[in-house]
Amino acid sequence: MSKITTINPATEEEIQTYDLMSEREATQRVEACHDAFLKWREIPRQERATYLTKIAQKLRDNVDDLSALMTQETGKLLKDGRTEVEICAAIFDYTAKHGPELLADEERTHAGGKKRGVVSYQPIGVIYSIQPWNFPLYQPVRVLAASLMIGNGCVLKHASICTGSGLRLRELCIEAGLPEDLFQVILIDHDTSDKLIEHPNVRGVTLTGSDQAGSHVGSVAAKALKKTVLELGSNDAYLVLEDADIETAVKFSVIGRLYNNGETCVSAKRFIVADKVYDAFVDAFVEQMKKITLGDPTDEATQLGPLSSQGQFDTVKEQVEQSVAKGAKLLCGGKAPDRTGAYYPATVLAEVTPGMPAYDDEIFGPVASVIRAKDDEDAMRLANDSRYGLGGGIFSKDEDRALKLARNYFDTGMVRINSFGAADPNMPFGGVKNSGYGREHGGFGMKEFVNAKAIFLP
Repeated sequence: MSKITTINPATEEEIQTYDLMSEREATQRVEACHDAFLKWREIPRQERATYLTKIAQKLRDNVDDLSALMTQETGKLLKDGRTEVEICAAIFDYTAKHGPELLADEERTHAGGKKRGVVSYQPIGVIYSIQPWNFPLYQPVRVLAASLMIGNGCVLKHASICTGSGLRLRELCIEAGLPEDLFQVILIDHDTSDKLIEHPNVRGVTLTGSDQAGSHVGSVAAKALKKTVLELGSNDAYLVLEDADIETAVKFSVIGRLYNNGETCVSAKRFIVADKVYDAFVDAFVEQMKKITLGDPTDEATQLGPLSSQGQFDTVKEQVEQSVAKGAKLLCGGKAPDRTGAYYPATVLAEVTPGMPAYDDEIFGPVASVIRAKDDEDAMRLANDSRYGLGGGIFSKDEDRALKLARNYFDTGMVRINSFGAADPNMPFGGVKNSGYGREHGGFGMKEFVNAKAIFLP
């Protein structure tokens, strides 16, 4: 493939065609980024922060155009695109505000406390960022903001279906005053990408994607002794315990499953319901899912837009069909409307068991898997019965008990109690098991790709 063509998943119309870069051109971009890094690292952190603040404002000034572009390329609801732009601006603001202090030198002692030591957080170079399409701005921004604050450079390989969004982000950064070569966007194939990971100027690699993609990129980076941060897929379980408020559970379960058209790594995907409240929850949940308005993502009345591509539509459709063939019961949805576009309805599967895609794998679309648990203890066991461990949730009227379960027993990187949400700049984001390793946000991401340098004074 020598070209990339972006396609509107709602209309199936071509948007734009781009030429892929040669390996030589991509390498030149990496080397240019490295040269820019050598100058950028000399700028004091407080001064770097001013650039981030300007980028945040530039994003807000262009919110309408950016959200329209993301909707056009990926089918996300226009209103969700506006929210995404604001989250990105908030990340830049948070990083600018807290970065200088978080990365400041730390005074320590050595030789039994008799001598002075300093820990200094220094930049390391070019960070190679490989990002997916589901949040065309947010995914690259969370890496970019931290990289710039640290003093690193950043090279982005974005998902091909949102090429325009990645390029527009770079343009806005340059308009905000960022040195032109410090943030690069490269259009390359997977083979060229693997070769760039090995380039001596690339000092760290971060990827958001499937566990299969993470395994591949992680292994290529490991052979080259490059540090990685991997934020991978998940099959997040939300527990509806015996004492759950059903109205609250249903409200946030619908939101959690359908947010961003169901294409979110931390979407609520498995709903593990204690037997005592199973019927009450399922009846109310299915009733609400049946009411969801599927349609044009630019229409403010639409609650669920198309999937990001025909390929994604085919994958979700096949996963549902395979699950039903193995015994899952379709409670609603499951049949795509006869219309142009990658539209798939809000769907609920029950009687989901191990061996089905709906139980074992991540369904990246508006499909909820409902699993009956004998009791609360069984619900917790079922939640952890997954190769993934990114996020999860607990619905319970006893918040202290829910906190204890979340802290001590939920084998994930994040847990929501009586709510749903995607990411917050002040809280760490990341998972365990096949959902990857490393953390972003909350200050943690700013210390992933640094040289924590120990300096011993006499």
